[in-house]
Amino acid sequence: MANVANTDYYEVLSVSKDCGEQELKTAYRKLAMRYHPDRNPDNPEAEERFKQASEAYQVLSDPQKRAAYDRYGHAGVNGGGAAGGGFAGDVDLGDIFGDFFGEMFNVAGSGRSGRVSRAQRGRDIRYDLTIEFEEAVFGKETTVTIKRMDVCADCRGSGSAHGRAASTCQQCGGRGQVRFQQGFFSIARTCPVCSGTGQVVTEPCPTCRGEARLEREHTIQVKIPAGVEDGTRIRYQGEGDAGRFGGTSGDLYIVLSVRPHAYFEREGHDLHFVVMISFPQAALGAEISIQTLEGETMLKVPEGTQSGREFRLRGKGVPYLNERGRGDLIVQVVVETPKKLTKAQRETIQQLGATLSVDNRATSRTLLDKMKDLFS
Repeated sequence: MANVANTDYYEVLSVSKDCGEQELKTAYRKLAMRYHPDRNPDNPEAEERFKQASEAYQVLSDPQKRAAYDRYGHAGVNGGGAAGGGFAGDVDLGDIFGDFFGEMFNVAGSGRSGRVSRAQRGRDIRYDLTIEFEEAVFGKETTVTIKRMDVCADCRGSGSAHGRAASTCQQCGGRGQVRFQQGFFSIARTCPVCSGTGQVVTEPCPTCRGEARLEREHTIQVKIPAGVEDGTRIRYQGEGDAGRFGGTSGDLYIVLSVRPHAYFEREGHDLHFVVMISFPQAALGAEISIQTLEGETMLKVPEGTQSGREFRLRGKGVPYLNERGRGDLIVQVVVETPKKLTKAQRETIQQLGATLSVDNRATSRTLLDKMKDLFS
């Protein structure tokens, strides 16, 4: 996902998270026409905006990719999402632009009312959840308590006392627009009284004061899948604030923060850690016990192991999110040099040193790394 990075795809296209296929298509078409490279030659910024819009549309227009993105964010579509190299991936631009002019004239000549729907989608809620390193690797089930807006039970979400329906706005006559003459032109503007809905609440509900909703506390069961990482976003559709006046509910987003481990470090799906060994163990070889996230296991250190050598334990890393398989555990051994020696130890090492010879010539770090790779 090189083009959009962590920018929200819905924000790139300026659409809501519950937008339909046609709304998505229209939003992309507008951006594509505005920033298309043919219309903006030698304009790198426009070209990048075109790539971003195309990448966002390619993911959101595919039901499976969109579902994965909605639930896990960019982590859910990494590796299988949008095309990073071309302008529009596999987006059919002919389908996007083919009916533009016909639709434009249909809208202009349709004479549709300017009334805005009174229904309003509920607000999305973000909940930041901190989990342990092991819980991110193996998954966990927990509960979270949130406060959200629920539909008022007394007015059943109408905002009117006794559940009465809203009245027709007297200012605009229910059209949602007011017109005035300016020179030769008749200009329509959104009605300031009903905000374009064409309806007004004349007797507000005393419980919710005409807001149609009340704040309530809820406990939500959260299932964290194995393999999540810091910043992973899990979506729970419809668990956000209730919509107003018949609008759909928003979504709940659980954003994960993973505590660091005492000695394990994560790189992608691989785990890394360092274990100290003695000079005799490195020189003569040994079988040592090491700790993994699943308990202890034995690691065979061969004779003549150099300090810094890495050993890879297959399948002992982090599970792939929503896929089969796991990464690896990479163990780096470091030979520990004793800081204090007894007299007997010093004499023994001196005797050993007399039988060993090392050419203390300078060498490049690149050559040293190659030698380590050769023995690892």
